[in-house]
Amino acid sequence: MLTWALIFAVIALVAALFGFGGIASAAAGVARILFFLFLIVFLITLIAALL
Repeated sequence: MLTWALIFAVIALVAALFGFGGIASAAAGVARILFFLFLIVFLITLIAALL
């Protein structure tokens, strides 16, 4: 999941570099959502491993 977040972040950066504002903001939004999902799953797994 973190890989997909990084891929969408790179797509957002490339799209912003070439001036595609709508695509850049959409890809950045997807990357942000995937990153937070990854973070939540990581924390749940870490807490489960500690218990």
